[in-house]
Amino acid sequence: MSQQSSNKRLAVGDIMPDFSFHTPFTANLTLADTVRKAAKTVLLFLRYYGCPVCQYDIHRLAENYQQITAAGGQALVVLQSDPAGLAAQLQPDSLPFEIICDPDARLYKSFDIRPAASKAQMIDADTMVKIAKAKAAGCKHGAYEGEELQLPAAFILDQDRHVLYAHYGKSVSDTPDAHSLAELLK
Repeated sequence: MSQQSSNKRLAVGDIMPDFSFHTPFTANLTLADTVRKAAKTVLLFLRYYGCPVCQYDIHRLAENYQQITAAGGQALVVLQSDPAGLAAQLQPDSLPFEIICDPDARLYKSFDIRPAASKAQMIDADTMVKIAKAKAAGCKHGAYEGEELQLPAAFILDQDRHVLYAHYGKSVSDTPDAHSLAELLK
């Protein structure tokens, strides 16, 4: 299994390079230490917390998080949001998983999680459905942060950061839900 250099897409069998990160409430954590807390870790890259589709995905993951833990996993969500801004909107126990704050998008760049070429490219029929569900759930657009055209990605890692699953989204809504992630963790 190979160690990936930066700016290359990760594939199954690669080792995700370690990195340090901040959450809204904790500084200087590392991926290597965090993935050792569960047999497998879902690492979900979304846009930023002000994005209603991202809010919807985060809150749906939180509502169904027991499916992740029942499958022996944990989740981390990466956002292009500022830690202080998120700390003002969330409580330390608001979510059952950590939010990794990457306001400069260095992780997105390192793992080649690209933005769409245009707004038209980032939105498909599934995105329109998810936007409607987000609105119905009361998700409202907040502060704009990061790359507006950012596409998502999802990875599953073992305790040694081996990539067991890699998915680079083709639209803003192209992320596996908690049920799908739980099945992949088994």
